[in-house]
Amino acid sequence: MAKIDFVIAWVDDSDPEWLKEKEKYSKQNNPTKDFKAVTAENVYRDWEILRFWFRAVERYAPWVNKIFFVTYGHLPSWLNTDHEKIVVVNHTDFLPADALPTFNSRAIETSFHKIKDLSEQFVYFNDDFFINDVVNEEDFFVEGVPKDSAILSPIVPNRYTTANIQVNDVEIINDYFSKKEALRKDFRKWFTLLYRKKLLRSILFSPFGTFVGFYEPHIPNSYLKSTFEKVWELEKATLTMTTYSKFRKKNNVNQWLFRYWQLASGNFVPRSIKFGKFYQLAKDNTELLDDIENAKHKVICINDTFEGIDFDKTKNDLIASFQKKFPQKSTFERS
Repeated sequence: MAKIDFVIAWVDDSDPEWLKEKEKYSKQNNPTKDFKAVTAENVYRDWEILRFWFRAVERYAPWVNKIFFVTYGHLPSWLNTDHEKIVVVNHTDFLPADALPTFNSRAIETSFHKIKDLSEQFVYFNDDFFINDVVNEEDFFVEGVPKDSAILSPIVPNRYTTANIQVNDVEIINDYFSKKEALRKDFRKWFTLLYRKKLLRSILFSPFGTFVGFYEPHIPNSYLKSTFEKVWELEKATLTMTTYSKFRKKNNVNQWLFRYWQLASGNFVPRSIKFGKFYQLAKDNTELLDDIENAKHKVICINDTFEGIDFDKTKNDLIASFQKKFPQKSTFERS
């Protein structure tokens, strides 16, 4: 089987140099019109659970070829950068010098194909995505084709969310693809019982003339580097504009554009909707903690809502559950 790499992007916003740069460019860019969207990009609380991401990879996905750790330049003090599978990638390694520094994850993630030596097949993880049980290569790719769940789902307009980005992404998809033809050509990929109740969304919105949006499960995404290259070839102006946006802007696109492209073109293999689960941290995280300890899903997202949470208690609960599951250091950690 062809090599499969993992890509994970990480930021340490306790880094004084990074904070100084962010403040400097924030003033220069005068991000008052979209203040909440801009600040939400980098309002980040360290839950101190990143090491468990690496422990999970070592236990549950030992087959991974390389782990590309994308960073502004800072690194966790415990990370074993000498590990043969870890490749540290600074933003300076693949983004234009005159676009840096950037505080816009969209600028970073839409340029992953420019990372040196990245394999054609790769899986992108946000740092709140965790492997939660044994996974194999076929959970992400089948004979070089990405695994995914293709479900039609309308975009719900909401200020200061990802809705505007989804609109931008889907507008481009509708420029290049006929929804009617896509669904006709790959009917069994779109209408499969693997999607369970969410299949009803596709049935309900299939009569609409264009793509109204795609269901976003918020789990690790399987990508082909060639998909990025193709879309960049066709939408260079839009993607370049995103690259040069130091902070999030409403006219940006993001990595979902490439996911939607793979879905609309039929370049995917259907995957069960039960593969992963999205959790938003809340006052009561019983279901999430049970999933961590008992592996109800193969991958999970632990999303920070910032609202109404006892941070210290929640962090301690998460660490306790992960520590119970992964008590031993991985070889990705310094001894």
